[in-house]
Amino acid sequence: MGFLQAYKMALKSIVNNKVRSFLTMLGVIIGVGAVIAAVAFAQGATKKITDSIQGLGTNLIQISITGRNSNRNLTYEGLKEFADKNAGSISYIAPQVNGSVTVKVGDKSRDTSLNGTSPEYEYIKNMHVQSGRYLLSFDMDYMQKVAVIGTAVANDIFGGADPVGKTIKINGQIFKVVGLLELKAGGQDQSEDDQVIIPVTVAQRLSRNTIIRSFSVQASSPEVVNNVMEELNIFLTKIYKDSTTFRVFNQAQMLSTLNDITGTMAVILGGIAAISLLVGGIGIMNIMLVSVTERTREIGIRKAIGAKRRNILVQFLIEAIMVTGTGGLIGVLIGVGIIRFIIGGLNLTTPVYSPFWITLSFGISLVVGIVFGLFPAYKAARLNPIEALRFE
Repeated sequence: MGFLQAYKMALKSIVNNKVRSFLTMLGVIIGVGAVIAAVAFAQGATKKITDSIQGLGTNLIQISITGRNSNRNLTYEGLKEFADKNAGSISYIAPQVNGSVTVKVGDKSRDTSLNGTSPEYEYIKNMHVQSGRYLLSFDMDYMQKVAVIGTAVANDIFGGADPVGKTIKINGQIFKVVGLLELKAGGQDQSEDDQVIIPVTVAQRLSRNTIIRSFSVQASSPEVVNNVMEELNIFLTKIYKDSTTFRVFNQAQMLSTLNDITGTMAVILGGIAAISLLVGGIGIMNIMLVSVTERTREIGIRKAIGAKRRNILVQFLIEAIMVTGTGGLIGVLIGVGIIRFIIGGLNLTTPVYSPFWITLSFGISLVVGIVFGLFPAYKAARLNPIEALRFE
């Protein structure tokens, strides 16, 4: 019996048991689809964050202050003085005082993020206004209660109307809206569009906290980033006397750490989803063993009229591979559909189609068919024709 004949017989067996064949495929379908969707979500989230970081340029340096045991604190004036001394290698420097606040207009209120910073933040983060103006040095010096708000905040409390020139209450204090930020993330909650930016000097008073815990520096070029980082380490060590109380890192380091984390996350998600393939494989083996038992007399007749062990083995292997291959193909279509219509359609994150993971998932489904179909096929091929013909 040739390969084509074995294929036809395997196909006939699958078609004659449609429901059982589909249930057998189900584990593989879920496994392949889950692997593709899970990895795509992890890679899409990585790409979205990476694109955002890369959009800020490789000459951005972020500083985080963690020490609490120093009797000296970083000040806005101290940062400006440091920037002036290193004007040749530093383009901009901006402190950040962050927190959560409640913004209110009339009977409408919203909880959002507060960012107390300086005018330089606009250029460091490439975050401009679509109407009105950004913060000015005048606002810092005279502690003006002015605010630049994101589109998510504006849409919620102003109903989409232009908020520039209107007043809002931030934690009960009245602020004038002087600018509306450009749309960055489609107006989504908990994104760059969901924030209120005010002068850092006012934020310190509003939060009753004068300590600056983080600030951003934009080097004049990527070539001087390392030099600027060294100067920052010297500058901060003089203030805090301990280099372990702060962290200085640039975009390249952030991207490297991010890729390590998300790469591990993708593998973990893929591994968890791959368990479904293992369960599907066990299901295939069980069903194929049942099939061997049901078709014992058929196998006995075929062997009695001249079919060899190899013919029986090939037929049952082809049947197992066809079941898992078809399930794998359906799983690929479902996984791609989830990426396009759910991850991409609902804008959960950037849709990413990975040929490697799609091919790997489908390939694993075929391997599952071979591995878990081998034992039932071998059992069928080893049946004694006389004992098989006696089987009821």
